[in-house]
Amino acid sequence: MQGHQRSDAGAGLNSSGASAILVLDWLVKEVGTVSDANGHGREEALLYDWNAVAGTPAPPRPVELNDETLRDGLQSPSVRHPPLERKLELLHHMEALRIDAANIGYAGAGPQALADVVALAGEIGRAGLSIWPNCAGRTTAADIEPIAEAQQRSGVRIAAHIFLGSSPIRQYAEGWDLDFLLRTTEQAVGLARSLDLDVMFVTEDTTRARAEDLRALYTTAIESGATRICLADTVGHATPWGVRNLVRFIHGVVAGSGEDVRIDWHGHRDRGLDVINSLVALAEGVDRIHACALGIGERAGNTPLDVLLVNLKLLGWIERDLRTLPAYCRAAADALGVPIPCNYPVIGEDAFQTSTGVHASAILKALRRGDAWLADRVYSSVPAADCGREQTITVGPMSGQANVVAWLDARGLPHDGPTLERILAVAKASDHVLEEREIMGILARGAAA
Repeated sequence: MQGHQRSDAGAGLNSSGASAILVLDWLVKEVGTVSDANGHGREEALLYDWNAVAGTPAPPRPVELNDETLRDGLQSPSVRHPPLERKLELLHHMEALRIDAANIGYAGAGPQALADVVALAGEIGRAGLSIWPNCAGRTTAADIEPIAEAQQRSGVRIAAHIFLGSSPIRQYAEGWDLDFLLRTTEQAVGLARSLDLDVMFVTEDTTRARAEDLRALYTTAIESGATRICLADTVGHATPWGVRNLVRFIHGVVAGSGEDVRIDWHGHRDRGLDVINSLVALAEGVDRIHACALGIGERAGNTPLDVLLVNLKLLGWIERDLRTLPAYCRAAADALGVPIPCNYPVIGEDAFQTSTGVHASAILKALRRGDAWLADRVYSSVPAADCGREQTITVGPMSGQANVVAWLDARGLPHDGPTLERILAVAKASDHVLEEREIMGILARGAAA
């Protein structure tokens, strides 16, 4: 009797499930007639978003991005310093992605560095790029004066991003005290302003600095003429709630100054919290985020600009075309000699590949409906087409017949039962995803037989 009850219950569930699918299919078709080109109406019908259940926070100000690839990114001991022509190429890729600002080098590092900064700033002016250039420097005349020289020679305004250590551990290691830091800040910002430079004042190791030291340093910098300040998570120490606490405190410092001062966030990935920390900083009212192509930089690197861009778009915090993102990342990888890991988000070779039978089956069903929107989302949280990529089905040890069918269909190749079985048998016995030449060889041998 109990067995029959379980069977009846199962049948009831199957019936309900089938009815639900029919209703959902009708709803999707109806919604599809009124959804926009991006399928936003369909998203509401087909994607339940737990991220938005309690409401998604939105930045109170427009999101700005500062590309640090050509300065902080080059501090990685594993990268190759690119020649000027590759730097210029990257600059134009940044423009295509509508990056707001770029650190174009460390002008005080020597004659070659200064020459490159002049050339990059000159290209921004000559080509009418919308990127606002900036240069990093210590709070010394030896670093500030070359930035002013680059501005004068290029005829393009270059912001000076001048930095000074602020944490107790740094003060102890250097033998500094707060009075020294305040004098240095006042003199450095004052010098930069006297040379007609816009100034962003950066406290290094902000996320491990005392609140009252930060208040004193930023207040002094603002009173001396800085129009931006930057919170630097120099060693990747911060957690998301630490970011929240710090940014809220700094908003109070800025409000107390009575000046219209913008706030930047500069994150590192030592603890792997770089992207989420950047998102929290924006949600708490930071104006601009610093990041590098592919997350390059010293030690474990900086916030990856590419991954950040994708998340910002998926959150609806920016609206821009990311189809050139792979070209930007490839150009950076080539220029800097940095390999892109196969499983790197969005850009890696494997990011939109599936060799698993269940996944491939769902994608194939969507493709056979002629539904590219569905195929791009049924097993992907990031639509490949939005990022200049496409979903790819491969054939390997974990594959099913759907993988083989999809692979052959994508190349317009005919297939029958025996052909599918031969390819799948080889794949199952293999220790890797089959390359195109291997599958074509199987087809050739089958035809010869």
